[in-house]
Amino acid sequence: MASARAVPALARHWPPARPPPPAIGRSVPKPPLRGAMAGEHAAGLVRELHRAGSGRLPPFRAEGLRQTLEEMRALYEQNQADVYDRLLRIRALRWEYGSVLPNTVQFHMSADEVEWFNQYKKSLATYMRSVGGEEGLDLTQDIKPPKSLYIEVRCLRDYGEFEIDDGTTVLLKKNSQHFLPRWKCEQLIRQGVLEHILL
Repeated sequence: MASARAVPALARHWPPARPPPPAIGRSVPKPPLRGAMAGEHAAGLVRELHRAGSGRLPPFRAEGLRQTLEEMRALYEQNQADVYDRLLRIRALRWEYGSVLPNTVQFHMSADEVEWFNQYKKSLATYMRSVGGEEGLDLTQDIKPPKSLYIEVRCLRDYGEFEIDDGTTVLLKKNSQHFLPRWKCEQLIRQGVLEHILL
């Protein structure tokens, strides 16, 4: 029968050390979960304790406890990997949709993820204002090298007035077509307000 002194030694392995983050832009490899089912050994220890009934104590299972801690560590690491992968996707959505995400995306975000997104977009905006002169530089535009500075677009839904560089205002109404600066249109194209008319 294992000594009760084994408990503190095993407990030193929990909580596990947080794995170092991978290079930005790369997904975290998910650790494999051993056993037929995650939590299998922990459930076995609990069942054995309940089967013993009140007033009785089953043998201390040092090996079972060690395996349970390994399962918990694997589950913890996989959870960390899933959280990091979600943040990578949320960060990419900022570049795709702009500073305001569609409601269909926000609906599936937790409160912590919304807070992280808001902090990220503030940091990005601060950096973009610090480069490119007085007006800053919008790094989310022209993600792909443009073939022309102006493009023809069709409005897919009513949007309202839209101001371009020279102060001219155009009214974006559903099915209206316009010839506009590419860099002013890219975000609206990604948001589904405009579509690029390819000749």
